[in-house]
Amino acid sequence: MDRSPLRKRLEILFNGGMPTLKPRKYLEALKRSASALDLQVNLAKRRLATFSGAILLGLVAIGFAWAGDRAQHVFRSFQLRFEYAPLILTPLGFAFAAAVARRWAPAAKGSGIPQVMAAGRRPELAGALLSLPTALIKLVLTTLLLLVGASVGREGPTVQVSAAIMVAFHRFLRVPLTSGVLIAGGAAGVAAAFNTPLAGVAFAIEELAAAFEQRVAVLVMGAVVVAGLVSLALAGDYVYFGAMRQTLGLSGMLLVPPVAGIAGGAVGGLFSRTILAFARGNGRFATAARSHPVRAAFLSGIVVASLGVASGGLTWGTGYETTRLLIEGYGEAPIWFGPAKLAATAATAISGVPGGIFAPSLSVGAGFGELLSRCFPSYPAGAIVLLGMVGYFVGVVRAPLTAVIILMEATASRGMIVPLFLTAIIADAVSKFVCHDKLYHGLAGLFDEKPAIAGQSK
Repeated sequence: MDRSPLRKRLEILFNGGMPTLKPRKYLEALKRSASALDLQVNLAKRRLATFSGAILLGLVAIGFAWAGDRAQHVFRSFQLRFEYAPLILTPLGFAFAAAVARRWAPAAKGSGIPQVMAAGRRPELAGALLSLPTALIKLVLTTLLLLVGASVGREGPTVQVSAAIMVAFHRFLRVPLTSGVLIAGGAAGVAAAFNTPLAGVAFAIEELAAAFEQRVAVLVMGAVVVAGLVSLALAGDYVYFGAMRQTLGLSGMLLVPPVAGIAGGAVGGLFSRTILAFARGNGRFATAARSHPVRAAFLSGIVVASLGVASGGLTWGTGYETTRLLIEGYGEAPIWFGPAKLAATAATAISGVPGGIFAPSLSVGAGFGELLSRCFPSYPAGAIVLLGMVGYFVGVVRAPLTAVIILMEATASRGMIVPLFLTAIIADAVSKFVCHDKLYHGLAGLFDEKPAIAGQSK
Protein backbone atom coordinates (compact mmCIF):
# COMPACT_ATOMS: atom_id res chain seq x y z
CA MET A 1 0.00 0.00 0.00
CA ASP A 2 1.31 3.40 -0.95
CA ARG A 3 2.11 5.70 1.91
CA SER A 4 0.13 8.94 2.08
CA PRO A 5 1.82 12.26 1.17
CA LEU A 6 1.33 13.52 4.71
CA ARG A 7 3.12 10.51 6.18
CA LYS A 8 5.95 10.88 3.66
CA ARG A 9 6.42 14.53 4.65
CA LEU A 10 6.43 13.64 8.34
CA GLU A 11 9.07 10.99 7.76
CA ILE A 12 11.20 13.47 5.82
CA LEU A 13 10.68 16.13 8.52
CA PHE A 14 11.42 13.93 11.52
CA ASN A 15 13.87 11.43 10.02
CA GLY A 16 15.57 13.15 7.15
CA GLY A 17 17.94 10.25 6.79
CA MET A 18 19.09 10.74 10.41
CA PRO A 19 18.45 8.39 13.38
CA THR A 20 15.90 10.55 15.26
CA LEU A 21 12.61 9.82 17.04
CA LYS A 22 9.75 8.50 14.98
CA PRO A 23 6.72 10.81 14.66
CA ARG A 24 4.55 8.94 17.17
CA LYS A 25 7.24 8.82 19.83
CA TYR A 26 8.11 12.45 19.19
CA LEU A 27 4.50 13.52 19.69
CA GLU A 28 4.29 11.46 22.89
CA ALA A 29 7.42 13.18 24.19
CA LEU A 30 5.89 16.57 23.38
CA LYS A 31 2.73 15.63 25.29
CA ARG A 32 4.76 14.54 28.32
CA SER A 33 6.69 17.81 28.30
CA ALA A 34 3.49 19.83 28.00
CA SER A 35 1.92 17.86 30.84
CA ALA A 36 4.94 18.46 33.08
CA LEU A 37 4.82 22.17 32.24
CA ASP A 38 1.11 22.30 33.11
CA LEU A 39 1.83 20.67 36.46
CA GLN A 40 4.50 23.24 37.24
CA VAL A 41 2.21 26.12 36.23
CA ASN A 42 -0.67 24.74 38.34
CA LEU A 43 1.65 24.29 41.32
CA ALA A 44 2.89 27.87 41.01
CA LYS A 45 -0.70 29.16 40.74
CA ARG A 46 -1.75 27.11 43.80
CA ARG A 47 1.12 28.50 45.85
CA LEU A 48 0.34 32.04 44.71
CA ALA A 49 -3.35 31.61 45.60
CA THR A 50 -2.55 30.12 49.01
CA PHE A 51 0.01 32.68 50.13
CA SER A 52 -1.90 35.65 48.68
CA GLY A 53 -5.02 34.42 50.46
CA ALA A 54 -3.09 33.98 53.69
CA ILE A 55 -1.84 37.57 53.54
CA LEU A 56 -5.32 38.95 52.97
CA LEU A 57 -6.98 36.80 55.62
CA GLY A 58 -4.32 37.88 58.11
CA LEU A 59 -5.21 41.50 57.39
CA VAL A 60 -8.93 40.75 57.63
CA ALA A 61 -8.47 38.89 60.94
CA ILE A 62 -6.61 41.84 62.45
CA GLY A 63 -9.22 44.30 61.18
CA PHE A 64 -12.05 42.12 62.44
CA ALA A 65 -10.41 41.85 65.87
CA TRP A 66 -10.06 45.62 66.05
CA ALA A 67 -13.68 46.16 64.97
CA GLY A 68 -14.94 43.59 67.49
CA ASP A 69 -12.99 45.10 70.36
CA ARG A 70 -14.13 48.58 69.39
CA ALA A 71 -17.76 47.45 69.19
CA GLN A 72 -17.57 45.99 72.71
CA HIS A 73 -16.01 49.18 74.04
CA VAL A 74 -18.73 51.32 72.46
CA PHE A 75 -21.47 49.10 73.83
CA ARG A 76 -19.96 49.06 77.30
CA SER A 77 -19.73 52.86 77.36
CA PHE A 78 -23.31 53.12 76.16
CA GLN A 79 -24.54 50.60 78.75
CA LEU A 80 -22.84 52.46 81.59
CA ARG A 81 -24.73 55.61 80.63
CA PHE A 82 -28.07 53.94 79.90
CA GLU A 83 -28.17 50.92 82.18
CA TYR A 84 -31.48 49.43 81.07
CA ALA A 85 -31.36 50.36 77.37
CA PRO A 86 -29.93 46.92 76.41
CA LEU A 87 -33.21 45.34 77.50
CA ILE A 88 -34.60 46.83 74.27
CA LEU A 89 -31.48 47.23 72.12
CA THR A 90 -30.10 43.70 72.51
CA PRO A 91 -33.28 41.76 71.56
CA LEU A 92 -33.79 44.05 68.56
CA GLY A 93 -30.19 43.50 67.49
CA PHE A 94 -30.62 39.71 67.76
CA ALA A 95 -33.84 39.79 65.73
CA PHE A 96 -32.29 42.02 63.05
CA ALA A 97 -29.22 39.78 62.70
CA ALA A 98 -31.38 36.65 62.47
CA ALA A 99 -33.64 38.24 59.84
CA VAL A 100 -30.72 39.44 57.70
CA ALA A 101 -28.95 36.07 57.87
CA ARG A 102 -32.17 34.21 57.10
CA ARG A 103 -32.96 36.41 54.11
CA TRP A 104 -29.58 37.00 52.46
CA ALA A 105 -26.99 34.64 53.96
CA PRO A 106 -28.37 31.47 55.58
CA ALA A 107 -24.86 29.97 55.59
CA ALA A 108 -23.68 32.83 57.83
CA LYS A 109 -25.61 31.63 60.88
CA GLY A 110 -23.81 30.18 63.87
CA SER A 111 -20.11 29.68 64.41
CA GLY A 112 -18.72 29.22 60.90
CA ILE A 113 -16.51 26.25 61.70
CA PRO A 114 -19.22 23.65 60.86
CA GLN A 115 -19.63 25.28 57.44
CA VAL A 116 -15.91 24.89 56.72
CA MET A 117 -15.98 21.26 57.86
CA ALA A 118 -18.99 20.50 55.65
CA ALA A 119 -17.31 22.13 52.64
CA GLY A 120 -14.11 20.24 53.43
CA ARG A 121 -15.98 16.95 53.18
CA ARG A 122 -17.75 18.07 50.01
CA PRO A 123 -15.85 20.86 48.18
CA GLU A 124 -18.77 21.31 45.76
CA LEU A 125 -20.65 22.98 48.64
CA ALA A 126 -17.99 25.68 49.01
CA GLY A 127 -19.89 28.02 46.69
CA ALA A 128 -22.95 27.93 48.93
CA LEU A 129 -21.20 27.89 52.31
CA LEU A 130 -18.05 29.94 51.71
CA SER A 131 -18.90 32.74 49.31
CA LEU A 132 -17.46 36.23 49.75
CA PRO A 133 -20.92 37.86 50.20
CA THR A 134 -21.64 35.37 52.99
CA ALA A 135 -18.26 36.13 54.56
CA LEU A 136 -18.90 39.88 54.43
CA ILE A 137 -22.34 39.54 55.99
CA LYS A 138 -20.83 37.27 58.66
CA LEU A 139 -18.25 39.91 59.58
CA VAL A 140 -20.79 42.73 59.70
CA LEU A 141 -23.42 40.82 61.69
CA THR A 142 -20.93 39.43 64.23
CA THR A 143 -19.57 42.93 64.83
CA LEU A 144 -23.13 44.22 65.13
CA LEU A 145 -23.96 41.54 67.69
CA LEU A 146 -20.91 42.51 69.75
CA LEU A 147 -22.19 46.08 69.49
CA VAL A 148 -25.41 45.01 71.25
CA GLY A 149 -23.75 42.81 73.88
CA ALA A 150 -24.20 39.30 72.45
CA SER A 151 -22.06 36.58 74.02
CA VAL A 152 -20.29 35.65 70.78
CA GLY A 153 -16.70 35.16 69.73
CA ARG A 154 -14.99 36.22 66.52
CA GLU A 155 -12.76 33.13 66.14
CA GLY A 156 -15.34 30.86 64.49
CA PRO A 157 -16.42 33.57 62.04
CA THR A 158 -12.74 34.26 61.30
CA VAL A 159 -12.32 30.60 60.30
CA GLN A 160 -15.25 30.77 57.87
CA VAL A 161 -14.19 34.11 56.43
CA SER A 162 -10.60 32.89 56.02
CA ALA A 163 -11.73 29.79 54.16
CA ALA A 164 -13.96 31.96 51.93
CA ILE A 165 -10.98 34.17 51.06
CA MET A 166 -8.94 31.09 50.14
CA VAL A 167 -11.77 29.82 47.94
CA ALA A 168 -12.05 33.20 46.18
CA PHE A 169 -8.32 33.38 45.39
CA HIS A 170 -8.24 29.83 44.05
CA ARG A 171 -11.26 30.43 41.84
CA PHE A 172 -9.85 33.72 40.57
CA LEU A 173 -6.63 31.98 39.52
CA ARG A 174 -8.59 28.97 38.24
CA VAL A 175 -6.91 26.54 40.58
CA PRO A 176 -8.84 23.35 41.40
CA LEU A 177 -10.50 23.57 44.80
CA THR A 178 -9.60 20.80 47.25
CA SER A 179 -10.26 20.04 50.89
CA GLY A 180 -6.67 21.05 51.66
CA VAL A 181 -7.39 24.61 50.54
CA LEU A 182 -10.29 24.91 53.01
CA ILE A 183 -8.28 23.29 55.79
CA ALA A 184 -5.40 25.70 55.20
CA GLY A 185 -7.71 28.71 55.22
CA GLY A 186 -9.45 27.65 58.42
CA ALA A 187 -6.18 26.87 60.20
CA ALA A 188 -4.69 30.20 59.20
CA GLY A 189 -7.83 31.89 60.53
CA VAL A 190 -7.36 30.31 63.97
CA ALA A 191 -3.67 31.24 63.99
CA ALA A 192 -4.42 34.86 63.09
CA ALA A 193 -7.36 35.20 65.49
CA PHE A 194 -5.48 34.01 68.58
CA ASN A 195 -1.91 34.78 67.45
CA THR A 196 -1.24 31.06 68.02
CA PRO A 197 0.40 29.41 64.97
CA LEU A 198 0.82 25.99 66.58
CA ALA A 199 -2.85 25.96 67.57
CA GLY A 200 -3.79 26.64 63.94
CA VAL A 201 -1.94 23.54 62.80
CA ALA A 202 -3.38 21.47 65.65
CA PHE A 203 -6.89 22.67 64.85
CA ALA A 204 -6.44 21.65 61.22
CA ILE A 205 -5.31 18.16 62.22
CA GLU A 206 -7.88 17.60 64.93
CA GLU A 207 -11.05 19.27 63.67
CA LEU A 208 -10.94 20.31 60.01
CA ALA A 209 -9.11 17.41 58.37
CA ALA A 210 -10.64 13.96 58.28
CA ALA A 211 -7.52 12.53 56.59
CA PHE A 212 -4.45 14.68 57.09
CA GLU A 213 -2.03 14.08 54.23
CA GLN A 214 1.52 15.32 53.91
CA ARG A 215 0.78 17.70 51.04
CA VAL A 216 -2.08 19.19 53.06
CA ALA A 217 0.26 19.60 56.03
CA VAL A 218 2.68 21.65 53.95
CA LEU A 219 -0.17 23.79 52.61
CA VAL A 220 -1.53 24.36 56.12
CA MET A 221 1.82 25.27 57.63
CA GLY A 222 2.60 27.64 54.77
CA ALA A 223 -0.71 29.46 55.14
CA VAL A 224 -0.35 29.60 58.93
CA VAL A 225 3.17 31.04 58.69
CA VAL A 226 2.10 33.78 56.26
CA ALA A 227 -1.01 34.71 58.28
CA GLY A 228 1.07 34.66 61.48
CA LEU A 229 3.67 36.98 59.98
CA VAL A 230 0.95 39.44 58.94
CA SER A 231 -0.53 39.34 62.44
CA LEU A 232 2.90 39.76 64.02
CA ALA A 233 3.76 42.71 61.77
CA LEU A 234 0.53 44.57 62.53
CA ALA A 235 -0.35 43.59 66.10
CA GLY A 236 3.08 42.78 67.53
CA ASP A 237 4.23 39.77 69.50
CA TYR A 238 1.45 39.76 72.08
CA VAL A 239 0.13 37.00 74.36
CA TYR A 240 -3.63 36.78 73.77
CA PHE A 241 -4.76 36.22 77.38
CA GLY A 242 -1.68 37.63 79.08
CA ALA A 243 1.24 35.75 80.60
CA MET A 244 0.52 33.22 83.34
CA ARG A 245 3.72 32.07 85.08
CA GLN A 246 2.19 29.99 87.87
CA THR A 247 2.57 26.21 87.99
CA LEU A 248 1.31 23.29 90.06
CA GLY A 249 3.43 20.91 92.08
CA LEU A 250 3.03 17.14 92.01
CA SER A 251 0.21 17.09 94.56
CA GLY A 252 -1.66 19.77 92.65
CA MET A 253 -1.27 17.84 89.39
CA LEU A 254 -2.79 14.76 91.01
CA LEU A 255 -5.71 16.55 92.68
CA VAL A 256 -6.91 19.44 90.53
CA PRO A 257 -6.88 18.11 86.91
CA PRO A 258 -9.27 15.19 87.60
CA VAL A 259 -11.80 17.54 89.24
CA ALA A 260 -11.45 20.16 86.49
CA GLY A 261 -11.65 17.50 83.78
CA ILE A 262 -14.73 15.77 85.17
CA ALA A 263 -16.63 18.98 85.95
CA GLY A 264 -15.62 20.74 82.72
CA GLY A 265 -16.32 17.70 80.56
CA ALA A 266 -19.76 17.16 82.08
CA VAL A 267 -20.89 20.79 81.87
CA GLY A 268 -19.34 21.32 78.43
CA GLY A 269 -20.94 18.10 77.17
CA LEU A 270 -24.34 19.28 78.38
CA PHE A 271 -23.82 22.58 76.57
CA SER A 272 -22.98 20.75 73.32
CA ARG A 273 -25.93 18.43 73.70
CA THR A 274 -28.27 21.39 74.18
CA ILE A 275 -26.94 23.26 71.14
CA LEU A 276 -27.20 20.17 68.93
CA ALA A 277 -30.74 19.46 70.11
CA PHE A 278 -31.87 22.99 69.21
CA ALA A 279 -30.01 22.93 65.89
CA ARG A 280 -31.67 19.65 64.90
CA GLY A 281 -35.10 20.71 66.10
CA ASN A 282 -35.36 18.01 68.77
CA GLY A 283 -38.10 18.80 71.26
CA ARG A 284 -41.02 21.22 71.37
CA PHE A 285 -39.04 24.37 72.12
CA ALA A 286 -36.40 23.56 69.49
CA THR A 287 -39.07 22.92 66.87
CA ALA A 288 -40.77 26.23 67.70
CA ALA A 289 -37.42 28.04 67.46
CA ARG A 290 -36.73 26.58 64.00
CA SER A 291 -40.23 27.49 62.82
CA HIS A 292 -39.93 31.12 63.99
CA PRO A 293 -36.18 31.97 63.91
CA VAL A 294 -36.54 35.76 64.15
CA ARG A 295 -38.93 35.51 67.09
CA ALA A 296 -36.63 32.99 68.77
CA ALA A 297 -33.64 35.32 68.28
CA PHE A 298 -35.60 38.18 69.85
CA LEU A 299 -36.44 36.07 72.92
CA SER A 300 -32.81 34.94 73.18
CA GLY A 301 -31.78 38.57 73.07
CA ILE A 302 -34.08 39.29 76.01
CA VAL A 303 -32.35 36.54 78.02
CA VAL A 304 -28.87 37.85 77.12
CA ALA A 305 -29.86 41.43 77.94
CA SER A 306 -31.38 40.45 81.29
CA LEU A 307 -28.25 38.52 82.27
CA GLY A 308 -26.02 41.41 81.22
CA VAL A 309 -27.94 43.97 83.22
CA ALA A 310 -28.24 41.69 86.27
CA SER A 311 -24.52 40.83 86.23
CA GLY A 312 -23.38 44.43 85.96
CA GLY A 313 -22.07 43.84 82.45
CA LEU A 314 -19.86 40.81 83.15
CA THR A 315 -21.66 38.57 80.65
CA TRP A 316 -21.56 40.97 77.69
CA GLY A 317 -19.47 40.18 74.62
CA THR A 318 -16.57 37.74 74.41
CA GLY A 319 -15.68 37.93 78.12
CA TYR A 320 -12.05 38.53 77.15
CA GLU A 321 -11.29 41.23 79.72
CA THR A 322 -12.61 39.25 82.69
CA THR A 323 -10.81 36.11 81.52
CA ARG A 324 -7.50 37.92 81.23
CA LEU A 325 -7.82 39.44 84.69
CA LEU A 326 -8.54 36.02 86.21
CA ILE A 327 -5.60 34.38 84.45
CA GLU A 328 -3.13 37.10 85.40
CA GLY A 329 -4.42 37.15 88.98
CA TYR A 330 -5.40 40.83 89.01
CA GLY A 331 -8.97 40.30 90.14
CA GLU A 332 -11.72 37.94 91.19
CA ALA A 333 -15.09 37.21 89.67
CA PRO A 334 -18.31 36.49 91.54
CA ILE A 335 -19.05 32.79 92.05
CA TRP A 336 -22.00 33.08 89.67
CA PHE A 337 -19.94 34.48 86.78
CA GLY A 338 -19.30 31.09 85.15
CA PRO A 339 -22.93 29.91 85.20
CA ALA A 340 -24.21 33.35 84.11
CA LYS A 341 -21.76 33.53 81.20
CA LEU A 342 -22.71 29.95 80.25
CA ALA A 343 -26.40 30.90 80.16
CA ALA A 344 -25.70 34.00 78.03
CA THR A 345 -23.54 31.99 75.62
CA ALA A 346 -26.13 29.22 75.34
CA ALA A 347 -28.93 31.74 74.70
CA THR A 348 -26.84 33.39 71.98
CA ALA A 349 -25.86 30.08 70.37
CA ILE A 350 -29.35 28.60 70.19
CA SER A 351 -30.68 31.83 68.67
CA GLY A 352 -28.91 30.95 65.42
CA VAL A 353 -27.38 34.40 64.93
CA PRO A 354 -23.87 34.63 63.44
CA GLY A 355 -21.04 34.39 65.97
CA GLY A 356 -18.55 31.97 67.43
CA ILE A 357 -18.30 30.20 70.77
CA PHE A 358 -14.50 29.94 71.14
CA ALA A 359 -13.84 33.01 73.28
CA PRO A 360 -17.11 32.85 75.25
CA SER A 361 -16.45 29.18 76.07
CA LEU A 362 -12.98 30.02 77.33
CA SER A 363 -14.54 32.78 79.42
CA VAL A 364 -17.09 30.33 80.87
CA GLY A 365 -14.24 27.96 81.66
CA ALA A 366 -12.36 30.76 83.40
CA GLY A 367 -15.44 31.39 85.54
CA PHE A 368 -15.65 27.75 86.53
CA GLY A 369 -11.90 27.72 87.15
CA GLU A 370 -12.29 30.70 89.48
CA LEU A 371 -15.04 28.79 91.30
CA LEU A 372 -12.80 25.73 91.48
CA SER A 373 -9.88 27.75 92.86
CA ARG A 374 -11.97 28.52 95.94
CA CYS A 375 -12.05 24.77 96.64
CA PHE A 376 -8.24 24.58 96.43
CA PRO A 377 -7.10 27.77 98.19
CA SER A 378 -3.56 26.47 98.78
CA TYR A 379 -2.79 26.27 95.05
CA PRO A 380 -2.14 29.18 92.62
CA ALA A 381 -5.48 30.58 91.47
CA GLY A 382 -4.28 31.44 87.95
CA ALA A 383 -3.17 27.88 87.31
CA ILE A 384 -6.53 26.49 88.43
CA VAL A 385 -8.40 29.03 86.28
CA LEU A 386 -6.39 27.77 83.31
CA LEU A 387 -7.36 24.16 84.06
CA GLY A 388 -11.01 25.19 84.34
CA MET A 389 -10.73 26.80 80.91
CA VAL A 390 -9.26 23.76 79.21
CA GLY A 391 -11.66 21.39 80.99
CA TYR A 392 -14.80 23.22 79.92
CA PHE A 393 -13.53 24.11 76.43
CA VAL A 394 -12.63 20.49 75.69
CA GLY A 395 -16.01 19.47 77.08
CA VAL A 396 -17.66 21.72 74.47
CA VAL A 397 -15.57 21.18 71.33
CA ARG A 398 -13.91 17.80 72.09
CA ALA A 399 -10.56 18.92 70.62
CA PRO A 400 -8.06 18.34 73.47
CA LEU A 401 -4.88 18.93 71.45
CA THR A 402 -6.17 22.22 70.03
CA ALA A 403 -7.39 23.39 73.44
CA VAL A 404 -4.10 22.70 75.20
CA ILE A 405 -1.98 24.35 72.51
CA ILE A 406 -4.27 27.40 72.27
CA LEU A 407 -4.09 28.00 76.00
CA MET A 408 -0.40 27.24 76.25
CA GLU A 409 0.39 29.73 73.46
CA ALA A 410 -2.23 32.29 74.52
CA THR A 411 -0.96 32.43 78.12
CA ALA A 412 2.75 31.57 77.70
CA SER A 413 2.23 28.83 80.29
CA ARG A 414 4.55 26.08 79.07
CA GLY A 415 5.07 24.94 82.64
CA MET A 416 1.41 23.89 82.77
CA ILE A 417 1.49 21.53 79.80
CA VAL A 418 1.29 18.30 81.84
CA PRO A 419 -1.74 19.25 83.99
CA LEU A 420 -3.37 20.83 80.91
CA PHE A 421 -3.09 17.61 78.94
CA LEU A 422 -4.28 15.54 81.89
CA THR A 423 -7.34 17.76 82.33
CA ALA A 424 -8.06 17.72 78.60
CA ILE A 425 -7.91 13.92 78.33
CA ILE A 426 -10.30 13.46 81.25
CA ALA A 427 -12.68 16.17 80.00
CA ASP A 428 -12.77 14.62 76.52
CA ALA A 429 -13.73 11.22 77.90
CA VAL A 430 -16.42 12.62 80.19
CA SER A 431 -17.87 14.85 77.46
CA LYS A 432 -18.09 11.90 75.07
CA PHE A 433 -20.12 10.04 77.67
CA VAL A 434 -22.51 13.01 78.09
CA CYS A 435 -22.78 13.96 74.39
CA HIS A 436 -21.78 11.30 71.89
CA ASP A 437 -21.54 13.62 68.86
CA LYS A 438 -18.81 16.22 68.64
CA LEU A 439 -20.38 19.67 68.48
CA TYR A 440 -18.83 21.02 65.28
CA HIS A 441 -19.15 17.69 63.47
CA GLY A 442 -22.79 17.41 64.44
CA LEU A 443 -23.52 20.95 63.28
CA ALA A 444 -21.56 20.39 60.05
CA GLY A 445 -23.95 17.58 59.16
CA LEU A 446 -26.74 20.14 58.91
CA PHE A 447 -24.87 21.90 56.09
CA ASP A 448 -24.02 18.80 54.07
CA GLU A 449 -26.86 19.19 51.62
CA LYS A 450 -27.64 22.26 49.52
CA PRO A 451 -31.40 21.88 50.03
CA ALA A 452 -30.82 22.10 53.78
CA ILE A 453 -28.95 25.36 53.31
CA ALA A 454 -31.64 26.81 51.12
CA GLY A 455 -34.29 25.61 53.47
CA GLN A 456 -32.98 27.82 56.24
CA SER A 457 -33.80 30.90 54.24
CA LYS A 458 -37.46 30.11 53.81
